[in-house]
Amino acid sequence: MHLVNNRQKSRPIASVSELREYFLASCKPRAKWRLGTEHEIIGVRSEGGDEPLGSAPPYHGKASIGAVLQALAAGDWDPVYEGQHIIALVRGDAQVTIEPGGQFELAARPVAHTDEMKTDLWQYVGEIAGPSKKLGLAWLSVGFRPFGRLDDVPWMPKQRYRVMREYLPTRGRLAHEMMKRTATVQVNLDYGGPDDAREKLRAIMSATSIITAIYANSPIVDETDSGFQSYRSHVWRHTDPDRCGLLPWVFSDRDIFDAYTEWALDVPLFFVYRDGYRPANGMTFRRFMSEGMDGHQATLDDWALHLSTLFPEARMKKFIEVRGCDAGSMDMVMALAPLCRGLFYDDISRRAVTELTASLDMDERNQLAESVARAGLRADVPRTGRPVGELARELVAIADDGLRRQAPGESSYLEPIRAVVENQRTQADVFLELWRSTGGDPGKIIPRIAHRCLGAE
Repeated sequence: MHLVNNRQKSRPIASVSELREYFLASCKPRAKWRLGTEHEIIGVRSEGGDEPLGSAPPYHGKASIGAVLQALAAGDWDPVYEGQHIIALVRGDAQVTIEPGGQFELAARPVAHTDEMKTDLWQYVGEIAGPSKKLGLAWLSVGFRPFGRLDDVPWMPKQRYRVMREYLPTRGRLAHEMMKRTATVQVNLDYGGPDDAREKLRAIMSATSIITAIYANSPIVDETDSGFQSYRSHVWRHTDPDRCGLLPWVFSDRDIFDAYTEWALDVPLFFVYRDGYRPANGMTFRRFMSEGMDGHQATLDDWALHLSTLFPEARMKKFIEVRGCDAGSMDMVMALAPLCRGLFYDDISRRAVTELTASLDMDERNQLAESVARAGLRADVPRTGRPVGELARELVAIADDGLRRQAPGESSYLEPIRAVVENQRTQADVFLELWRSTGGDPGKIIPRIAHRCLGAE
C-alpha cells in the first residue's frame, strides 16, 4: 500500500527511459534476494450487542477499526495520519494498512528465512489480539467476508478510496466487492535483471490458477454457498480489465521492463497526489507525461503510485508480487513464501513451473482462471482435460525440489499445502462443511475461522 507523503516535490520525468530505469534500479544480486509476505484479515463483531454478530465494524466508535489502530499506535507502531484519521502504521520495514472495507493488511518486512517471518507474524497477531478481544472483535482467515451484504460494510475514511469507489464500478460490476469484502495473502519476490524478472513473471502467470486453486477459501457470499471455491478470484476478474488479470506479453520474449512500462503507460490513472488525491478522469500516464494535469507534471513518485494501482496476477514494482491467493489459516499464510521460494527462486523449478501450462494459449489461460475460481482443484485444464488437482500435486513436488536445492529446512512449512493437494480438499471445502453443519451460525463459525490469537481462543 502507498502511504501519504509529499510526492509533488520530486522532479518531473524527462523521458520514458526513466520509467524503465525505475525497474532496473530495483534489481538485486541473488545473494540479496528476500521474501516479503502480505496478508489481509477481515474484522467482525464477535460479541453480542446493538449490532449483529459477524457484522463489519466501522472506522469510528468503541468497537471499531479506528480503535484497534489507536491501540497499536499506543505501542511501538508509528501512526500515519490522513487528516484526523490513522490510516496506517509503520514499524521499521513493516506496515499495517486498512483496506476499503476495514480489512487489515500487514506488509511484513522482507526476510531471508521463513522462521523470521513466522516470528514477525505471531508478534503482529499477538499485538492485535488484546485490543480486539477487549472491543469484542475477531479477525477472519477467509478470502471473502461471509456475513452480511455488500452495503452492510462501511467505507474507511481514506481519500484514495473515495476516488476508486467512483471510478472502478465504471470498469467492472464487482469492483466494490473487491474493495470492501475480499482478503488475500501475497508474497513479494526480488528480481536480478530484466531476463530474471521476465522468467519470474512468466512462471507466476503460468502457475497462478493452480496456486489459486490450492489456496481457495472464499465459498460463502451473502451468507450462502456461492457455488465458487474462490469467489475472491472471480471478483477480481470482474473489477477492471485495464489493470487486472493475465498479461499476454509476459509469454513473449520482449524486454520485460520495456513491456511492463509500455503497458502501465496506457492504463488510466485513478488519481494524482498533489496535497490530496485528485481524480485523473481517465487520463493515462502517457498523457500525463506529455500534457501534464492542472499545471502539474508527472514525477517518479507519481509513477510509483500508479504502479501500486495496477492489479495483474503478478505485479511488478521494486519487487514482484504473487497475487492469486485467498487469505487463509496461519499455516497457509506461512506456507506461501517457502512455496514461492521453491517455485520461483530456483532456475530449474521455474522452468518446470512454466512448462506445466506451456501448451495453453491466452484464451485457454483465461478460461482456466475462471473455471478454477468456480471449481478449484476439481476444474479441468482446457485442451488436456486434466484435473487441476493433478497439476497442483506436480507443482508442490516442484516446490519441494526447489527448496531442497535452496533451503531444505523450510520444507516442513509446506505441510498444509501438501495436505490440500494430497487429499484434494481445500480450505473452501472445509469452510463449506462447517457452514452447513452449523447452519451458518456466526456464533459457532467465528471461533472456528478466526485467526488463532485473534478471537479463536
